[in-house]
Amino acid sequence: MRRVEKPPYVIDRSKLRRFQSKNTIWERVMWDTSWKGSLRMYDEKVPNIVKEGKPGYSRVDFALAYASWIVHDAFEGGFSRTKIKPHRTSAATIGIDWTKTKHDVDDPHKMSVHVKRVAKLFGASLTGICKLNKDWLYEGVDVPEKFEKVIVLAVEMDADGIATSPAVLAAAATGVGYSKMAFTLACMGEFIRNLGYEATQCGNDTALSIPLAIDAGLGELGRNGLLITPQYGPRVRICKIFTDLTLEPDKPIKFGVK
Repeated sequence: MRRVEKPPYVIDRSKLRRFQSKNTIWERVMWDTSWKGSLRMYDEKVPNIVKEGKPGYSRVDFALAYASWIVHDAFEGGFSRTKIKPHRTSAATIGIDWTKTKHDVDDPHKMSVHVKRVAKLFGASLTGICKLNKDWLYEGVDVPEKFEKVIVLAVEMDADGIATSPAVLAAAATGVGYSKMAFTLACMGEFIRNLGYEATQCGNDTALSIPLAIDAGLGELGRNGLLITPQYGPRVRICKIFTDLTLEPDKPIKFGVK
């Protein structure tokens, strides 16, 4: 693996268009009544699938898969594109609002090292930093000009679970990944705000995660359209934080994916 000056992909500017997030399958299913997939939910066929008794699709498997999403689905503070600062309830023993004063960053490299160590503590398997390339924002979405940096986090998914795909255990591995993302993002966002800077943490929303992850040096683009990391291959979930914290960007990497 080696660091390179430019991301290892080629952009055809004649074809590049920012994409509307409402056209992702997760949003389109809710609004596009002209589409045959309109309002068709994952739950629709589950009871009949359980009755079929196929290995990997039992009641126990579905119980695990549904449980794996609970933190992601219930934790409002994890993903907050529309809210710069999630709801906070201060502990009775905490009397200082650290967000009111800004920590002076005189060494961007040192602060980047701190950020990566903190991200690892909070559950990130990989962390990289890049300058924001606005080409990767969804159409109609913008972020404050001062948000020049993006912290990109990857969370490893369970190898045994993913190996069963498309069985339900793979869905459980995915759900656990998203729930870990919610916790990690919420803690990271609060860490940055406690330094007196702003942070907007995002899951799949706001911008395309894969090119940001490549820009941040987490991996290369695979022929399957996924991020390929040296450590975990494509077996990761990706999330990111837009911030005005002074940080040193990472260089992209090449390790022979193509």
